[in-house]
Amino acid sequence: MTNVPIWMQTAGLLVLSNVFMTVAWYGHLKNMASKPWWIAALISWGIALFEYLLQVPANRIGASQFSLAQLKIMQEVITLAVFVPFAVMYMDQSMKLDFLWAGFCLLGAVYFIFRGA
Repeated sequence: MTNVPIWMQTAGLLVLSNVFMTVAWYGHLKNMASKPWWIAALISWGIALFEYLLQVPANRIGASQFSLAQLKIMQEVITLAVFVPFAVMYMDQSMKLDFLWAGFCLLGAVYFIFRGA
């Protein structure tokens, strides 16, 4: 992966990590609503393991080029980019204009955290 730019390696791994994170955090609300909470927690922990197997290398790779604050803002933007389609398509939530406004706020955060880079 040495030919792949660091920002792309980092973002790609964070996207995959966020898919697992989102399923672990919210998927049980749809799939295991009738199960005891502790069963949902154990299954979510198992899913979250894959999140960490991707997120830790993503942050280690990214730390070679980005500041901690830049990594965090990148993570938040990716989280929203993964969460909104998940909420709308999988969890059957309605699309809200608030998602767009939240995205604009994150774009402001991206601007301010990366403007000196």
